Amino acid sequence: MTRIRKIALEEHFMAPGFERYSKTFLQHIDKATYAELASRLADFDELRLTQMDRAGIDVTVLSQTGPGVQGEQDTPKAIASASENNDFLAGQVARHPTRYAGFAALPMQSPEAAAAELSRAVEQLGFKGALVNGHTLGRYYDDPAFDVVWERFQALDVPLYLHPIDFPVVPVSLAGHAELNGATWGWGVETATHALRLLFGGVFDRFPGLKLILGHMGEGLPFQRWRFDSRFAAYPHGIRLQRAPSEYIGSNIVITTSGVCSPAALAGAIAEMGEEAVMFSVDYPYESTAVAADFIEAAPMSERTRALVCHGNAERILKLDR
Repeated sequence: MTRIRKIALEEHFMAPGFERYSKTFLQHIDKATYAELASRLADFDELRLTQMDRAGIDVTVLSQTGPGVQGEQDTPKAIASASENNDFLAGQVARHPTRYAGFAALPMQSPEAAAAELSRAVEQLGFKGALVNGHTLGRYYDDPAFDVVWERFQALDVPLYLHPIDFPVVPVSLAGHAELNGATWGWGVETATHALRLLFGGVFDRFPGLKLILGHMGEGLPFQRWRFDSRFAAYPHGIRLQRAPSEYIGSNIVITTSGVCSPAALAGAIAEMGEEAVMFSVDYPYESTAVAADFIEAAPMSERTRALVCHGNAERILKLDR
């Protein structure tokens, strides 16, 4: 079977020792599933490359699985762990430089250290941006203290992939419903809310060149663009933005298809945001590479649009063609 060339952006690994940050997540998984996930997260050769080849994935951008350093309470240790993660990943990318690229882990416990580590990862290690696993110990990045990080992203012209994480405190509406608090619902709500905090907090006005990537078909945001404009105009609460809220979603905020293999959702996202704002991804190893590849190749769209979604947009935004 001839496959369409693809680039995948939300594809995870586990650096040695980082299991300590995933204990809460892993305790809800049965032992057999955990063993399978662990083997795939630790693999950079046999399993991953074979699945990439079968799916037509030319390049995978690797990132540390959640929560990673965002779960570290000791700031100096978080700084050291982020550097350790990035050095380890750079070594793996160097072994397969035509197949892998990297997103940096950042110690957002210290905005200044995060900015410095981003510079090191991009300028010295050749990474294509960073993936941060949501808030850090309840701190959200619309706080002006993080402007030093956003300034560095803009200056380096690389994106941040904002990945889901648990709520800092389980909302009352989700209490007693573990099935809703995680990947099924809560993670997407938390991540979409974080992105909206950045938008309404003026981060994209202060840093108009900033690119934020959201997975899982944009965590639902593309489908609420009209309502954001309507209700914000009615209830601005003293907030002033340079553009209508919808205008940031598709320009500053772009998305991937990771974990949502729905042709109707894809068509809606492209219709709302434009064909240059949507990129293919799998969410490996938590989703099926084969299912994602079959989906993106069969979904109804023009071949020009399919080429942009499968690889063209990622090449442009991540500068993978340079």
